[in-house]
Amino acid sequence: MTATELVHLGHACVVVDTGSARILLDPGAFSEGWQTLEGLDAILVTHQHFDHLDVDKLPALLAQNPDAAVIVDNGTADVLREKGIDHTRREPGETFTVAGTTIEVVGAERGEHAVIHPDIPVIPNNGYVLRAEGGTVMHPGDNYVPVPAGVDVLLLPTGAPWLKVSDAVDYLRAVAPPIAVPIHEAVLANPDLHYGLFDALSPSATDVRVLPRGQSTPLR
Repeated sequence: MTATELVHLGHACVVVDTGSARILLDPGAFSEGWQTLEGLDAILVTHQHFDHLDVDKLPALLAQNPDAAVIVDNGTADVLREKGIDHTRREPGETFTVAGTTIEVVGAERGEHAVIHPDIPVIPNNGYVLRAEGGTVMHPGDNYVPVPAGVDVLLLPTGAPWLKVSDAVDYLRAVAPPIAVPIHEAVLANPDLHYGLFDALSPSATDVRVLPRGQSTPLR
C-alpha cells in the first residue's frame, strides 16, 4: 500500500498526494508555495475567506494546472462566478471521485462556517474527506464538522477568531484519529503552545504531528 503524503504550506493550505491523485486544499493568502505548484488533479476550497482562497492569485495557478478540477462550497461558487472562473459547486452529503480518490463533502448541521461573532454573517463551509488506498485525510475547514468513520488523518484547526483551544482539544478527542496534523495556525504568535496542549491532551492512540513547512511527509 502506498502511503498518502502531505505537504503543509502554512495555515489551512495542504497538498494531499494519495498515490492516485494530487489535491490542493485551501490556497489562501496566509500560505506560501502553492502559487507555483503543477500537476494538480483538483483544487478544493472549504470556504470563501481570504485565508483559505486568494482569488486574485487563483487564475495563475489554474493556468499552470489546466486540467485541475476546482471544487468549492456554495459561497465560494458565487465569488468565482463573478470572476468568470470555472468551478464545480459541491454541498455536504455529496460524494465524487477525482483520479481514483473518493471525496466526501461533510459539514456542520447547516453546512456553515463556525460563528465568529453574532454580528458577522455566517457563510457556507465544506469539509472534505479524501479516501484512497494509502489512507483517509479530513480537512474540516472552519468548523467542528462531524467526522465519518475511518479517518486516518485529521487536519486540526489550531487558532482562529472562532476557535477556543479547549474546544479544539474536545474535537480532537471526539474524532480520536490515529494521526492529527495541526493547521490554521497563522493567526497565532506562538502556535507551539497550542501544539503542546494538543499533544498533552490528545487520546493516547493519537499521534500529533507538526509537519515541517513545505516538505512532503508520508503518513503511515
